[in-house]
Amino acid sequence: MQFNPPNDKSPDLPLVSIAICVYNGEKFLREQLDSLVGQSYPNLEIIAVDDCSKDSSRAILKEYQQRFPFFRVVENEVNLGYVKNFEKAIRLCTGEFIALSDQDDIWHPDKIRIQYESIGSNLLIYHDSAFMEDNGKMIDMKMSDIIHLYRGNQPEVFYFFNCVSGHTCFFRKELVNEILPFHPEHFHDHWIAYVAVNLGTIDFVPQALVNYRQHPTTSTDILNKRKKFRRNYHENRDIKKLRRDLKWIKQCATFQKNRNPEFLHTFLTLFEERLDTFFSFRYAQFIDRHFDILYFIQKYRKATKKAFVYRQIWGLRAKLLWVRMFSFWTEEE
Repeated sequence: MQFNPPNDKSPDLPLVSIAICVYNGEKFLREQLDSLVGQSYPNLEIIAVDDCSKDSSRAILKEYQQRFPFFRVVENEVNLGYVKNFEKAIRLCTGEFIALSDQDDIWHPDKIRIQYESIGSNLLIYHDSAFMEDNGKMIDMKMSDIIHLYRGNQPEVFYFFNCVSGHTCFFRKELVNEILPFHPEHFHDHWIAYVAVNLGTIDFVPQALVNYRQHPTTSTDILNKRKKFRRNYHENRDIKKLRRDLKWIKQCATFQKNRNPEFLHTFLTLFEERLDTFFSFRYAQFIDRHFDILYFIQKYRKATKKAFVYRQIWGLRAKLLWVRMFSFWTEEE
């Protein structure tokens, strides 16, 4: 396949860095790399960091490095893991803008150009994505069919959910010192979005600029494909989510430049209270009062809002008691 080199060193356009992290990605890697080197934006560098792959990923990356002067390969000596590998890749970027790439998607050829032309004064811009099956067959569904995409500067939107997937991120280099280092237990894209809305504004392009591959090993399984491969997928799901949410909210509280620290402090206090009680009426009232912002990303029907808020009354102790009772009944049967 022939490509026109994107990097003509145009003096009028800033350098854009694409950071792609790779681990055992040989199956789909060439498709992804072809869509990166084929971008219409003329001033790119591509930083590919391999995290100790055991398949032919390194050989594929080196092949592209030899063919394209703007393509740089870095090989880790030890496995860093998904999040920390992206941290390393971002640190290596030298462009004025940075875009993140997974190893198994396919980018629209004008993705970088469109995002650069659309970012305006925002710190970060992202876009809609079209889903495709593992075999490359397109699914008649986009990210915006499942969740609401957000534009603005309200960090509360990101306390429970995230609408900014890593492969959609395009942000200013000035954001790097604020987002790093990444916490290894949390998704890096969620953190990038959270920091960006605290420091400035974010926006999105309504066009689907990536074909987003869905399969059981996708790190963010938004279509719940993995549940088909888990025998006990739903077991203790609510309890695990509560504890996971608490860790995330505490992580948000560590950011020293929070736009609304009073709101966050109240929210965290009530959330912790819920995890230590049977009933948490104050927490449910808080959720009811701020539902539209805290649950903006989720597509809830208005008819289900009251039922959802009612469920927030139940504290972790009540949920644990219910799980024990259910387990007992199951064993008796």
